[in-house]
Amino acid sequence: MKNIFVPLLSAVLLTSCATTNYSYDGRAFRKAYESISQDDLKRDLYIIASDEMEGRQTGSEGQKKAGRYMIGQYQEMGVGFPAPLKSYYQTVPQAFMQAKTRGGNLPESENILAYIPGSEKPEELIVISAHYDHVGTRDGQIYNGADDDGSGTVALMEIAEAFQNAKKAGHGPKRSILFLHVTGEEHGLIGSDYYSQNPVFPLANTVANLNIDMIGRCDPENCGKNYVYVIGSEMLSSELKKINVEANNKTVKLELNYKYDDPADPQRLYYRSDHYNFAKHNVPAAFFFDGIHADYHKPGDDPDKIDYVALQKRTQLVFATAWELANRAERIVVDGKNTR
Repeated sequence: MKNIFVPLLSAVLLTSCATTNYSYDGRAFRKAYESISQDDLKRDLYIIASDEMEGRQTGSEGQKKAGRYMIGQYQEMGVGFPAPLKSYYQTVPQAFMQAKTRGGNLPESENILAYIPGSEKPEELIVISAHYDHVGTRDGQIYNGADDDGSGTVALMEIAEAFQNAKKAGHGPKRSILFLHVTGEEHGLIGSDYYSQNPVFPLANTVANLNIDMIGRCDPENCGKNYVYVIGSEMLSSELKKINVEANNKTVKLELNYKYDDPADPQRLYYRSDHYNFAKHNVPAAFFFDGIHADYHKPGDDPDKIDYVALQKRTQLVFATAWELANRAERIVVDGKNTR
């Protein structure tokens, strides 16, 4: 008679190791999480938000130059693009840009997409997004947009590198992850609207969207605090907020501020960044934000004013949340209604 206990024990040990590696206490998670560094964020932001990029106005050569730098970084990491696109670019046609614009005569532009396929459930997708455009130059002054949204742009690249490091170590995400840099946010969420109407992967297979728009500064109410605003995390899924809270408790322990979840809030921020173009299609979304500060849409939004400690912690929080979404056994439920 065969000894059935040896293979059973081996299976248990393998399961235990897999669970440990993907838990917040696991070695794979810790190494990836700790690879998100202030130095890398600062290096990339001083380039993305430099005068050389001329404020990254939608469709401008400065924005395209920033995009080429981002693609170069993804190539260096070994992070590719979605195969259906045949490149990192999703072109947003001029006709679409002009039809959606709040004003002006916008040219053709591009979303930039980087992609890590899942190891076990590649058909299911986590989208992490940030816009890489800003408002360009006005009256001879360059509006560098270091916080808006240079901070989110470099956070996406750093999160991608963390996941890629885990993949190289044999612990890649079980679900696929799309790093979506959208254009045209400043003119009315155009790039994310285009993606939501022309998704590279079916929106029905998109588990959640984590959107980052301004995470490098503080607003007057919160300067001196370790905080981040989280907007919309329980709107469509009762599980997304719980996952984000647990990720925070296990890692950076920021104060999670839900002020802007109030339907009566006059800023109406739930509608004002790219996550909304996922939420309106019933994809659970959470928007990470630092608040409105004195340099918002002003020429003083420069990289030397960024709080790189805060930027690192907030980036790590988004990574930890995405890690759980990508690796948990079941995709999160959609049990809410987008009634706002």
